[in-house]
Amino acid sequence: MGDAAAVLDASALMALLNMEPGADIVDGLVPDAAISSVNWCEAYGKLRARGVDALPLTESMAETGIAVLGFDELDAHRAGELLAPTRSAGLSLADRACLALAARLDVPAVTADRAWRDLDIGVEIVCIR
Repeated sequence: MGDAAAVLDASALMALLNMEPGADIVDGLVPDAAISSVNWCEAYGKLRARGVDALPLTESMAETGIAVLGFDELDAHRAGELLAPTRSAGLSLADRACLALAARLDVPAVTADRAWRDLDIGVEIVCIR
């Protein structure tokens, strides 16, 4: 995979995996998408909680072109800085990890969470529904 053109939130990945509304938008981004390891953890956990054997999916993530990128110290600082400006929208640590990675890569953050649409935090938000 080359440089990422977008960062997926766990909700966007789950929409793709479950063929939910907006999956077609995510599918079009997949060859050049990235996801934070925090968001991958969230999606993996949701799959396991439903009894899905997610291990094969881990192996196929590399084949899809979605890069799982580590949550580093810079991302931790950015996610921490985003706590106050995103509190009213109810964003979780995982949500802020997605936004921090998108900020680091200077690409849009892709989500199914409509609460993100009104955020004004210097990161482009693409809401898939």
